[in-house]
Amino acid sequence: MKSYLQKLLERFFKEEDATALVEAALLTPVMLTLLMGSFDLGQGIMMNQKAITASQIAADLVSRAKTVNQSDVDNIVNGSKLAFHPHSTSSFGIDVVSLEYDKDSLPFELWRDTRNMTPNQTAVDSTAGLPAEKDGMIIVTVQYTYTPFFSGMLTDDINIQEVAFTRGRRSRTVTWE
Repeated sequence: MKSYLQKLLERFFKEEDATALVEAALLTPVMLTLLMGSFDLGQGIMMNQKAITASQIAADLVSRAKTVNQSDVDNIVNGSKLAFHPHSTSSFGIDVVSLEYDKDSLPFELWRDTRNMTPNQTAVDSTAGLPAEKDGMIIVTVQYTYTPFFSGMLTDDINIQEVAFTRGRRSRTVTWE
């Protein structure tokens, strides 16, 4: 004669109703991890696209003028920040530089405005030898630090940096007023 405990154990091992519950309990953490990782990856890609857009907006707006002043540059920086809307721009940095080239095609700065980041001298140096004498170039570097929402506990912040190169539309160089 079987005891109550033996009957209960036999019934437990024969029942398959709880199989789905056990499988769900095992797969739910994996599925949630994949979902949250996909969200963070998508947000990171979107923020990188916004950084590209912000650098191109600023470069385009500077290239439209023959001369700029501090008020113009403030408006241009604010316009490029709008590319990140509705996200925070507390970690937004921008470096705008207008260059002219000498007879050896080496760049020298006509003016520069850098905010919340270090100047990107590498981008300036990379243009040496490209343009002819008296030609100009505008280089805009946008830097943004993206903090993943879910995986921020597991990974560090992601530093995004994008550079836009352009030339003046109405003059060879864009000078400071």
